[in-house]
Amino acid sequence: MDLAGKKAVIFGGTSGIGLATAKQLAEQGAQVIAVSRNPDKATDLPAGITTMKCDVRDRQALASLFADCAPFDILVSSATGGSRAMGPFLAMDMDGYQASFDKLWGYANVVRYGAEHLNQTGAIVLVSGSPARKCKPGQIALSSVGGAVEAMVRALAPELAPRRINTVSPGVIDTPMQTATGTERTEIYEKMTGNNTIPRAGTPEEVAQAIVFAIKNDFVTGTTIDVDGGWLIS
Repeated sequence: MDLAGKKAVIFGGTSGIGLATAKQLAEQGAQVIAVSRNPDKATDLPAGITTMKCDVRDRQALASLFADCAPFDILVSSATGGSRAMGPFLAMDMDGYQASFDKLWGYANVVRYGAEHLNQTGAIVLVSGSPARKCKPGQIALSSVGGAVEAMVRALAPELAPRRINTVSPGVIDTPMQTATGTERTEIYEKMTGNNTIPRAGTPEEVAQAIVFAIKNDFVTGTTIDVDGGWLIS
């Protein structure tokens, strides 16, 4: 896919991985609509990126947004959907565990209501996470949701063809979701990645490069691309 002149809709597109993806697509000539629950937090956006407000859990709002944006060529979602539960399953608040699946429901809504407006040569990319296939202690909610996302993508790929759909699976990435600052932030990431083959946190830009690859490569569908610093092999 030549990105020049293409239209992209990116959920979670005003921060972290989504924003990095929006910028890379715009740099290559795409017209980008960055969608989030709080688009005002995105400032100094480069030319080619506009913002819209929407919650991926609101199906009616999603349907309206897609109708306003249609048609488009690229659909990306890195939106978390809401809170995420952490900790041992046997001590877990089950409401928190259930709420973690808002990410899956959000992705399902985005694909369900967005795919019908996607051009036949278009591409969809969702973002899962390395715990989907290698769960570390306390990550069962992340693992369950990520695994469901990847399974959904594999199942959807034949149904959506010739449109393509893929997943990008990040490891530990330094994004605004981590609220700690300074030395505390550095120590958290060092602890989380110290045993990785590449012992550091990744950047949103590195994950965005994989998303752009999945968009541009017309021979890739129904698969998961890992950007994890060696999480799965460490």
